[in-house]
Amino acid sequence: MIRRCLRRPVTLWQTARTAQQDAENRSQLETGEAVKFRRRRGKTTNRDTGRNGKRDRNVDYETIEVIAEDRIVAIGLNRPKVMNALNTTMRLELAHAVGVASTYARVVIITGKGDAFCTGQDLGEGIKVADPDLERVLRDEYIPLLRTIRQCRAPTIAAVNGPAAGAGANLALAADVVIAAESAYFFQAFVAIGLMPDAGGTWLLPRQMGLAKAMGASLFGDRISAIDASNWGMIWEAVPDDLFEEHWRARAAQLASGPTCAYRNIRKAVRRAYQNTYEEQLRLEARLQGDLGKTRDFQEGVLAFSQKRAPTFEGR
Repeated sequence: MIRRCLRRPVTLWQTARTAQQDAENRSQLETGEAVKFRRRRGKTTNRDTGRNGKRDRNVDYETIEVIAEDRIVAIGLNRPKVMNALNTTMRLELAHAVGVASTYARVVIITGKGDAFCTGQDLGEGIKVADPDLERVLRDEYIPLLRTIRQCRAPTIAAVNGPAAGAGANLALAADVVIAAESAYFFQAFVAIGLMPDAGGTWLLPRQMGLAKAMGASLFGDRISAIDASNWGMIWEAVPDDLFEEHWRARAAQLASGPTCAYRNIRKAVRRAYQNTYEEQLRLEARLQGDLGKTRDFQEGVLAFSQKRAPTFEGR
């Protein structure tokens, strides 16, 4: 949950929201009130879209950009002047956008605008160093966001275009698939200010890169290049910078045209593997596969195979 200045100096306090605005946002999170975003006529991006691709309403997000097309939803973290550091508004808006996308999208992508993916917590947001309530921030703001990403009904991709630090790194790792530009890097920068990894880092890292690498990354806070992250199993793949956007868009299109129900059950089964015994996993596979055998996508897949053509999956 930490942001460090990378590549260029940033004046954090210039970008902090006022204490009154932050208090209002935190109040919404704590009381469970519906989030109200400003509407503006003529807005063509940052929109919620219905299941049939029609615009239901415009949402003028302040800290993210949302573009929905062909049931592919791309969410851009849009605070480039502070390298997309996370403040209360961004956490709230990102959770809202992912939650809405989950109701109709067939794939959701989270990426960064500008040079960085996300550099973690915005330390200029008004956190009181003398008496910080970090537990509340994590419990009431980070946990709902990360839970929304993990529970999204559609596959999620983190397209890491640049530095991913602290909570920003662990935000990326919460996605189902992480694709990074080769120039990007990850690091658990928490120890630099006397903290430990949070935002799911201590759970994700040992599972994705092994205990030894996870411990070293957390204790030393070294930068991990995208190529090393890929080689160590921390992320899915690292892609040359000049091919990065084209590549993640192609991957997203592949998932959007695939068997969405199968993807959903794959995600369930793979995540349960760490807590199940072998016998329990076999029974889980049998149950989930039985459900998939009743889907239209399975019928289409078998028919396409027999007709020697590519299947046209509907996601149901």
